[in-house]
Amino acid sequence: MFIRTILILVAVLFATKSYAQDAKLIDAAKKEGGKVVIYGSLETPVVDGVIQAFRKKTGLNAEYWRASAMSVMNRAMTEYRAGSPLFDVVLNNSDPLVIMAQEGMIAKYDSPTAKKYSSDQIDARFGPVTRYGIVGVVYHKGLVKPEDAPKSIEDLVNPKYKGKLVMADPTLHVTTIQWLSSLHKIMAKEKTEKFIRDLAAMKPTLVESMLSVSERVANGEIPIGLTFVKFAYSAAQGGAPLDYVRIDKMLGDSHFVVLSNKAPRPSAGKAFVDFYLDDETMKVLAQAGEFVNRKGIYPPLPGADKIQYVQMEVLEAKAFEEKKREFGKIFLK
Repeated sequence: MFIRTILILVAVLFATKSYAQDAKLIDAAKKEGGKVVIYGSLETPVVDGVIQAFRKKTGLNAEYWRASAMSVMNRAMTEYRAGSPLFDVVLNNSDPLVIMAQEGMIAKYDSPTAKKYSSDQIDARFGPVTRYGIVGVVYHKGLVKPEDAPKSIEDLVNPKYKGKLVMADPTLHVTTIQWLSSLHKIMAKEKTEKFIRDLAAMKPTLVESMLSVSERVANGEIPIGLTFVKFAYSAAQGGAPLDYVRIDKMLGDSHFVVLSNKAPRPSAGKAFVDFYLDDETMKVLAQAGEFVNRKGIYPPLPGADKIQYVQMEVLEAKAFEEKKREFGKIFLK
């Protein structure tokens, strides 16, 4: 009984201390102007749900600017190098963040919410993994019958699909470059190089982003796309008859929330990072179709709990540029 009482008191004291820290941080954020500015690659409607919950809990406002992962990095880097960054927080995947870290752009912030993550889920530079961008094959069920859809990644190069594929441009899109560079993790290594060349020979339509891929498939313009699996859910919510190919192992990338080390509003930035890492945000993201880093929380997508996630290669700046040139020679010839 005595031990139980002590444990309860410790829990109460910890909760009180945590609440006091939160209140102090939010008060400081209000003195900074009461808002946080976020740049990110996560789709705006998804982040809007997080921002609404953040406003309700903290009373702070948030502004969000969204673009592709590389465009987010480029804008943030341009502002940073000019000495006048407008952003406080970045939501992005690992490769652009590696380049930003090499530029010294990311602040070291040990969020108290990070204690909810195990040590193997925390990157020394970026903090905890928040979600996974899992790449797969989606198709329009009105144009491709399930029995006629690809059954594997290798099936994408079947001649019957020539002219029926869309993917993000592998000379521009960071995740696609990572995906192609990581195929050896889920495909026999000796087959990888041939597959990439065969995929290029299929003459897929190349677009700016994974979102553009899903939009082309959703509107029936192109029947099959290589994109984030989550879009099979979000497009279906909008009435588009999309499904995804059930493949046991799928490549993906880790996503993070990071604080700028020149944040104009550092307290507001920290308050947002704390909130983004917490359970409430994870549930909001999952309900929007995201694969989040929380055991037992899955997007409402059939078969989501069966997917075996395989981490893609993390490319340093030099390796990234080399791969970009390599794929340009293959896909744009």
